[in-house]
Amino acid sequence: MVSGNIFHCRKHSWPPEEYINRTTLHLLDFDSAAPPEQAWRRRLNSHANILKEFSVTFTEAIKMIRLGIRLWSYIREEASQGRKAPIDPFTRETCKPSASQGVPLGGMGSGSISRGFRGEFRHWQIVPGTCDGSPIMANQFSIFISREGGNKKYASVLAPGQHEGLGKSGDQGISSWGWNLSGQHSTYHALFPRAWTIYDGEPDPELKVSCRQISPFIPHNYRDSSLPTAVFVYTLVNTGKERAKVSLLFTWANSIGGISHLSGDHVNEPFIGEDGVSGVLLHHKTAKENPPVTFAIAACETQNVSVTVLPSFGLSEGSHITAKDMWGKMVQDGQFDRENCYSGQSMPSSPGETLCAAVSASAWVEPHGKCTVAFALAWSSPKVKFLKGSSYHRRYTKYYGTSERAALNIVHDALTNYKQWEEEIEKWQSPILRDDRLPEWYKFTLFNELYFLVAGGTVWIDSSLPATSSKNSLHQSAAVENTNVNVTIAKGNSRRGAAVENSVTDGYNTTSRKGLEYDEEEIHTRNTCEEKPGIPQESNSHHSIHKDTLKDPQDETDDVGRFLYLEGVEYIMWCTYDVHFYASFALLELFPKIELSIQREFAKAVLSEDGRRVKFLAEGNWGIRKVRGAVPHDLGTHDPWHEMNAYNIHDTSQWKDLNPKFVLQVYRDFAATRDFSFGAEVWPAVRAAMEYMEQFDRDSDGLIENDGFPDQTYDTWTVHGISAYCGCLWLAALQAAAAMALQLGDKPFAEKCKSKFFKAKLVFEEKLWNGSYFNYDSGSSSNSKSIQADQLAGQWYTASSGLPSLFDDYKIKSSLHKIYDFNVMKVKGGKMGAVNGMHPNGKVDESCMQSREIWTGVTYGVAATMILSGMEEQAFTTAEGIFTAGWSEEGYGYWFQTPEGWTIDGHFRSLIYMRPLAIWGMQWALSMPRAILDAPSINFMDRIHVSPHNARLPHETGVRKIATKAKCFGNSVFHCSC
Repeated sequence: MVSGNIFHCRKHSWPPEEYINRTTLHLLDFDSAAPPEQAWRRRLNSHANILKEFSVTFTEAIKMIRLGIRLWSYIREEASQGRKAPIDPFTRETCKPSASQGVPLGGMGSGSISRGFRGEFRHWQIVPGTCDGSPIMANQFSIFISREGGNKKYASVLAPGQHEGLGKSGDQGISSWGWNLSGQHSTYHALFPRAWTIYDGEPDPELKVSCRQISPFIPHNYRDSSLPTAVFVYTLVNTGKERAKVSLLFTWANSIGGISHLSGDHVNEPFIGEDGVSGVLLHHKTAKENPPVTFAIAACETQNVSVTVLPSFGLSEGSHITAKDMWGKMVQDGQFDRENCYSGQSMPSSPGETLCAAVSASAWVEPHGKCTVAFALAWSSPKVKFLKGSSYHRRYTKYYGTSERAALNIVHDALTNYKQWEEEIEKWQSPILRDDRLPEWYKFTLFNELYFLVAGGTVWIDSSLPATSSKNSLHQSAAVENTNVNVTIAKGNSRRGAAVENSVTDGYNTTSRKGLEYDEEEIHTRNTCEEKPGIPQESNSHHSIHKDTLKDPQDETDDVGRFLYLEGVEYIMWCTYDVHFYASFALLELFPKIELSIQREFAKAVLSEDGRRVKFLAEGNWGIRKVRGAVPHDLGTHDPWHEMNAYNIHDTSQWKDLNPKFVLQVYRDFAATRDFSFGAEVWPAVRAAMEYMEQFDRDSDGLIENDGFPDQTYDTWTVHGISAYCGCLWLAALQAAAAMALQLGDKPFAEKCKSKFFKAKLVFEEKLWNGSYFNYDSGSSSNSKSIQADQLAGQWYTASSGLPSLFDDYKIKSSLHKIYDFNVMKVKGGKMGAVNGMHPNGKVDESCMQSREIWTGVTYGVAATMILSGMEEQAFTTAEGIFTAGWSEEGYGYWFQTPEGWTIDGHFRSLIYMRPLAIWGMQWALSMPRAILDAPSINFMDRIHVSPHNARLPHETGVRKIATKAKCFGNSVFHCSC
């Protein structure tokens, strides 16, 4: 917790009056039109510099040359099959990344469109796994103003800059529009999921304009947060002496990014809806057999606001109505013809032709009067299709049906419900924004980093059953790989040490005995578990993060569908688990049912095996896709849930961090939600994950050893012997598994983990503690004594879950002070974040690419660990380095595209990345739920005791009374005997 007003004297970051004059702020101070006091800000005329990407050194390139050759070959092989490899460092986007991003549009999981701070719509991610960063410049808001008397007229696109081709003789496209905004007096203010653009007297010096962008990202609201829509509310304030007729124009191209608008067969259609909502539907026929998409642009007509539409216009001279014609009509009349609403569908566009539409909303604004005009955008692509065959219905279809025309109803509801959305958003954000103990930069960066849950390629489907599938589950999929698929479902007994493995060979099931699992008769269904007397049942009543638990209010069942999000737009793997370890705090705090659903997916995966052969590119060796007992690296790329481990650089079944991270996340989620049905359901997988790791304790000292290759999330950073990172995670996992076993009644396993913990802890400290921090590893390499920023990752989770500290306070604080003094403050005075590796002589560890990088999410995690250790001032200084380098005006321009990391000279690697969501680990440390704060302490120094709260659990009979079987995978390549 933050102690006292330690930031009381710290200067507020970017108060709005430094960007907007106080008079304008006062005029806009109604109906949420004024930007908030805490927001990320930019002037619209700010330069959007091209970002600088990292490059490997000559030495690094030599080390990775064999990997590079194999990766190049694999990328070409995938391309020959029409697929994109999950990692492709050789292909560069045609649109170079720049410092131009802003708050993205829409809810989660239905495709996203980003909007730059200067107003351009860009970064299109409608089709899963694809991202086109180029802006579609025809998508714009424009304004037309005429003062009574006709002496003053203004017409301008509400975006600054010179469009290429502007001024060409006879141009019929958007270059013929009025690009007259300088942006000098216009500012952008971002507080995700909303953004404000204030036009302070431009283009009309006597008109103040506020555009408020709202997307339905609403914590604990699993309905509206899935909607693909955004609202743009314009507030107009006339400071002049004459009435002003103001017409706002919203133009939109029938495109899903890139050159998709040129493919042909697109159709536009006007509509008149209920409650004054009218606009245009743009039906887009996608390429490569992807599901179609329909956009809806609309405005809401009121007593003072008149809405007209132009269903179609083109950008070339041959168009029936050109962009120049459309602009001229608006300059002359300020609106379109009323009969356009009844014109019906347009003719399908021809290949090479761009089809656009426009919606105009006009109003008279009295002298010193105010007016509000609302527009909305929605898109409907009800089916999501993955390249290897499976299609699913998106989450929002649960409420709006599976027709593309649902865009009409979504855009209507957005325009009628956005005020309620804003109330919920403000209720969520206000306690943090009003907390005077916290620095201003932290408050808005905390919310703005959530952009990734919209723009990070999220997919949210309605159910686990595919809508359609072009493959016959196992047979065709396995035939392509010409191999067998083996699945193990947990069915054993910890006392008997036997398991049933269900193997599938050419469609026939065989049974073999293998491993250590649970007996089938000891596994009961979830319903059976819930009916058992004596098991505490949790209600569905709402508790905030500051109250008892993180359980959600909802009248529906706990089925929230299935949720995917990418590791990053450059690393196309769904739910990469070693990175989710850092990012998951955001989901747990804001959408805990989604977080639990992801953990359930991985719990099922732990107990399954996929025997298809895979070539691992780092060494060129072969193995199987998924090993039973190993936590998968990811849920796949081109057929998620059914073909996991798209990552094929290393054999991740040999990684040492994935299984401990699974146990730690599951326990944290269980402790925070107190959801015993969840705990019982995943417990077999937790045990299997722990038992799988025993093979890596090769000297039986209780501690796992690394194997001399990068066998953890730092996948270019080699580890020898015992490592601070993996060893600490293992110690924490032993403690978490013991605590969870105790609460679920499996006392023998709890005692086993506790015994291992004490044994392993002694070895860990003996081998790695050097008096001031834990060495990188126990080997004898040049970097074995390096100071790793992430050395206390296990302690972070231990403290975040309410468990006893892994080490005494002196060792924890000494290590954190060492990291702060060296990894943070010795890199440009702490203005960059924490470098991953630092030699004890104060020089950056350059033994590999990743040791010399600053990882944004790791820095936030280190800061969270500092908060939990009572080092708040150092924590916020450490995290502020990420803000300074990534988000501030003097930084490198990584706002709303925070990368995995950057070098000490600011060159990025992997933009729009999952791990920076770890900033919510800091917020978790500041305001943990009372379910964790008030949980009975578990004594690890003595024999394990049962707390009064858990005394009702049937612990004397082991796991049989409460453990539930993980559900099978349906029609995936995995088969089970349930």
